[in-house]
Amino acid sequence: MTDSTHSTGPFIAAIDQGTTSSRCIVFDRDGRIVSVDQKEHEQIFPKPGWVEHDAAEIWTNVQQVVSGALEKAGIARESVKALGITNQRETTVLWDRTTGEPVHNALVWQDTRTDALCKELGRNVGQDRFRRETGLPLASYFAGPKIRWLLDNVEGLRERAERGDLLFGTMDSWVIWNLTGGTEGGVHVTDVTNASRTMLMNLHTLEWDAKICESMGVPMSLLPEIRSSSEVYGEAKGALEGVPVASALGDQQAALFGQTCFAPGEAKSTYGTGTFLLLNTGNEAVNSYNGLLTTVGYRIGDEKPVYALEGAIAITGALVQWMRDQMGLISTAAEIETLASSVEDNGGAYFVPAFSGLFAPYWRSDARGVIAGLTRYVTKAHLARAVLEATAWQTREIVDAMEKDSGVELTSLKVDGGMTSNNLLMQTMSDFLDAPVVRPLVAETTCLGAAYAAGLAVGFWPDTDALRANWKRAAEWTPRMDAADRDREYKNWLKAVERTMGWIEEEN
Repeated sequence: MTDSTHSTGPFIAAIDQGTTSSRCIVFDRDGRIVSVDQKEHEQIFPKPGWVEHDAAEIWTNVQQVVSGALEKAGIARESVKALGITNQRETTVLWDRTTGEPVHNALVWQDTRTDALCKELGRNVGQDRFRRETGLPLASYFAGPKIRWLLDNVEGLRERAERGDLLFGTMDSWVIWNLTGGTEGGVHVTDVTNASRTMLMNLHTLEWDAKICESMGVPMSLLPEIRSSSEVYGEAKGALEGVPVASALGDQQAALFGQTCFAPGEAKSTYGTGTFLLLNTGNEAVNSYNGLLTTVGYRIGDEKPVYALEGAIAITGALVQWMRDQMGLISTAAEIETLASSVEDNGGAYFVPAFSGLFAPYWRSDARGVIAGLTRYVTKAHLARAVLEATAWQTREIVDAMEKDSGVELTSLKVDGGMTSNNLLMQTMSDFLDAPVVRPLVAETTCLGAAYAAGLAVGFWPDTDALRANWKRAAEWTPRMDAADRDREYKNWLKAVERTMGWIEEEN
């Protein structure tokens, strides 16, 4: 991917430590991609509902993709002015401060083993026990309960933690600690966006909440220092020796940043394994009464933090993979569009993919997936269409909740992520939302956001206005659906969602 216009630099590199793979992208001053290197890691499923990663394997892969991206770009590390980090959020790793070894596989955000613990922590208050301070409902999704589970269930960990021998991190902290020297002086930090996903940080003070840590049974000596999303944490060792490590943002917040949603009311939605819609609410943390999360959007240096409302959908792209890998109804992900386009509509079928419960706006871990409205008429093409519609309807539910909570009406939705190459899905989305859907020229907005934040920290870009000037639209879809049809279909969808609930009984 190298060409003569790029070779001199300067550049910014970004590491995206994702759920299925790690990659490194090198960007130039125009925010264009110079090179990419990517490597998948193993998904470990010890029991139903349990999902783990090997943090040591991930660190090895990160080092390889960093070297690989520099090599492909044909550039020296001297021309890389800063390195940004973005990461799968909530995934929880504990490691030994002296040896640098993880003490157990990382527990991934999708892992539901802390369900029972979360109910127990809710005591007589329920899901909202820590919501005022943290902006989050008690759910197996977040990191705090995952730390507690490890300390309770892995032999000897509680004692080692009390002695101060262990460090906790989400993947940003694990990568930064290792990048900056690991056991040889590695920096133990996290940023406000990742910290806001642990259920242990107070949203208003942006500091660890001692009372919640105590209630959750998490010793504070484990926790990294909370810093802004855009500042120099330390210098890299290894392939990027001497390069400032200058940003950290959870992947969804990084995409918000990369989509340049810097003003209140601007929203982005990222379509990957799951889907995440974030709405910038400015310097105010808006409480959600409609099942959304209140989260930190980003914080640049010592500026005021910018907050966001977030709606999370567990399964979107993963449903297409499931159709391919488990059902064998398609042989490539791209085929779903062709198959779905071969019919006019869903044939009366609705697919609610509550494989790991329902996320926003319901937060029901007792729900499981359902295909409703089946008749003999339904073909695999109708199911393919129902799969795409599921992503669009789940987006619509979140947009409705956001409008209720914030009083801000969505003017248009900026989208990114792998699924946005599916034009039928994008049109369906615009139809169901009754709003324009816009895809940017650089679809890798997560990495771009990390690069932007790192570049700002070292003065590579002067300010957020310069970043806005970089943002360019590639495509836009506008609604073409009759209002009566939209309302009828939405009603059917909501009926199907009801059918998923209460499938898992309490006692197990």
